[in-house]
Amino acid sequence: MSLLRKGNDFFTEVALGNVGGHSLVHKFGSGNVGTTLVPVATALVYRTPIAPVSLEFVSSSASDALNSTGAFEITFIGLDANWAEQTVVMAAHATNGTTAVAITGTWLRLYRWYVSQSGAYATQTVGSHVGTLTARVAGAGETWSQISILPFPMGQSEIGIYTIPLGKTAYLLSKDILVDGTKEANVVLFQRPLANDVTTPFTGALRVIEHEVGISKSYSKTYVSPRGPYVGPCDIGFMASIATGNSEISVEFELLLVDT
Repeated sequence: MSLLRKGNDFFTEVALGNVGGHSLVHKFGSGNVGTTLVPVATALVYRTPIAPVSLEFVSSSASDALNSTGAFEITFIGLDANWAEQTVVMAAHATNGTTAVAITGTWLRLYRWYVSQSGAYATQTVGSHVGTLTARVAGAGETWSQISILPFPMGQSEIGIYTIPLGKTAYLLSKDILVDGTKEANVVLFQRPLANDVTTPFTGALRVIEHEVGISKSYSKTYVSPRGPYVGPCDIGFMASIATGNSEISVEFELLLVDT
């Protein structure tokens, strides 16, 4: 099969793993956005260093530890020093979740992480972690991402941005934007191609590829033909701002990845 055979049957077969060299990526993010354009993510940041960084994770609660009732294990997904996707699974601190735990390896991007084991059997009133979880630069450095406990322990990062790994090409299939209440939002979809060009002059200039102004409540778009190609390594994702005050904004988008 090829991308030319676009349709529900094709994407179902891709999702089932029956189309060699093809995969689907579903990304979503949410954040409380103000009048300054920021990444749509819980922590309102998406770090894009030009050199690999050592990271750690920590909780605001001592209960996110191996001997307690919160997060036992965290799974991290992002790009390693070679711009290839890596997945690292880390156990929580043995006794106290407020003590930082080093994350194995070094990282150029972190675009998804989640609680993969918990000391609690989660219910509608009890989550899989107790405190706000933070991934940050080793040594209590700058925050890279957070998993919130509001309005409920989410158990999963909400990062409305993705970085296409080296050796992959992506095509944008759809996007959804939701703005809380009666606020009007300015939402921009950016790409940074050639993210691995890390010497000046940088040929991978950040640029807008879609821009919606004055979005209120919801906006959805499924493309007649997929947008792209976006050749990895390439950052792609959403930034947003509100005309006045603050508002929750959420985004979702789906990509088809093709091995190159």
